[in-house]
Amino acid sequence: MNSNTKAYLVGAGIGSLSAAAFMIRDGGIPGANITIFETMPLPGGSLDGGGDDRAGYTLRGGRMLTTDNYECTWDLFKSIPSLQHPGQSVFDETIAFNLENIPESKARLIDRNRFKVDVSSMGFSMTDRLELVRLSESDEETLGTSSITDWLSPEFFETKFWFMWATTFAFQPWHSAVEFKRYLHRFMKEFSRIETLAGVKRTVYNQFDSLVRPLLAWLKDKGVVFVMDCTVTDLAMATGADGKWVVTGIECQREGAVEMLPVAPDDLVFFQNGSMTDASSYGAMDRPPAHLTKKDSGGWALWEKLSQGRPEFGNPAAFNSSIPESYWASFTVTLKDPVFFDQMEKFTGNRAGTGGLVTFKDSNWFMSVVLAHQPHFIGQPEGTQVFWGYALHPDRIGDFVAKPMAECSGAEILQELCGHLNFDQSVMASATCIPCRMPYITSMFMPRALADRPLPVPRNSNNLAFVSQFVEIADDVVFTVEYSVRAAQMAVYQLLDVAREVPPVTPHDASLKVKLEALIKAF
Repeated sequence: MNSNTKAYLVGAGIGSLSAAAFMIRDGGIPGANITIFETMPLPGGSLDGGGDDRAGYTLRGGRMLTTDNYECTWDLFKSIPSLQHPGQSVFDETIAFNLENIPESKARLIDRNRFKVDVSSMGFSMTDRLELVRLSESDEETLGTSSITDWLSPEFFETKFWFMWATTFAFQPWHSAVEFKRYLHRFMKEFSRIETLAGVKRTVYNQFDSLVRPLLAWLKDKGVVFVMDCTVTDLAMATGADGKWVVTGIECQREGAVEMLPVAPDDLVFFQNGSMTDASSYGAMDRPPAHLTKKDSGGWALWEKLSQGRPEFGNPAAFNSSIPESYWASFTVTLKDPVFFDQMEKFTGNRAGTGGLVTFKDSNWFMSVVLAHQPHFIGQPEGTQVFWGYALHPDRIGDFVAKPMAECSGAEILQELCGHLNFDQSVMASATCIPCRMPYITSMFMPRALADRPLPVPRNSNNLAFVSQFVEIADDVVFTVEYSVRAAQMAVYQLLDVAREVPPVTPHDASLKVKLEALIKAF
């Protein structure tokens, strides 16, 4: 690449932000030569955090982090200065925070009688153990497009292990057996401590404030150009002398006008194909979220257009064709009275920020809540508390509210939660609950063939890379910040011929100690 090389990034999620950072830090591209286009008014993609103490805070999700994995994520954030602690990196402040707030869940599962379930054993039968080993040791070619239910008996999905594993990582029984197997190997170290979530690391605040804000500040300081409220509608493609595809132009729409930006032969284009939070919608205390679908979204159209006649660019239909199999709902609760947190801390035995998920395993909605360390937002006023929850089965009738969660207002969700906890609803007198429906939130878990996801840099591409949850990275797992960051690092290093090695996936599943601990836990 020459000194005039420019880079254009479509989408401002963590994949694109990371790619920009790696280009500057390791690829020698000046920040001013990098432009990021984003449809939304704010960058950050799925790592969002919004609202305020008056209208209520909003979080679509919360990402699990570990320091035993996430090799590329921490490699990046060791270079990004903290906004809150001068002289420290984001990695440094995260490590310090977790040394002060050590997770050890004492109420991981709650049953229908509000008993804290004994999770010292996983509840496996010998059949469960044998089937789990068979699945985990099968190669991906054998697993193919099969689902988890093709390999495990119905009884497995009533084990304490499944209740904990499914809610920690958001798996459904009909999801991909390949992805389930990858998780078993990638997070084998978590198998032996899944009941306490001892390996989970939290950021100081929500992930937007703790990861996206400092990364944005660093990129802007380096001169990176952000073009917000701008939708890229097409990429002009041509074939080079070597027969590979070359992006020659970017068609974008902003303020009602369509324009075509030329892309020189030495320029690079990075595209965030697909979005897990596409077509998300928020409700309120008095209304449920709108039921949006693909026709209301903008995140799939460009990938569908690019992949037509170009099989190495992937197959989005494998992921976005069945909303009932890929959606769930979450909710964010803002409180002005400490009584709910006080009762939860007394009931669970965990101070907020140390307990992780509390799952109501018998709930029809399969609902979980988590009380984060407070404050959870930068600028959150003293006396205001925020917690988050989600349900994997929002299409089912509630236990205390006679309608599906997807049709519930924030007030009705709080009624259902108080029912499971046997709390008087007066504890929610000051609460603002904002529900969120996400039709594609686990679309990356859908059963798929190997060719359905493009490589970060497809073999037939000269200057186009894909950086998202919908690319193919051997041995790593989707639905993690790490996957997007790793895809970005791989793509940047390949296109810019960076000599530095991408941090390899740590093979915890090859460790005899880890295997032994997992075996002991299984028995």
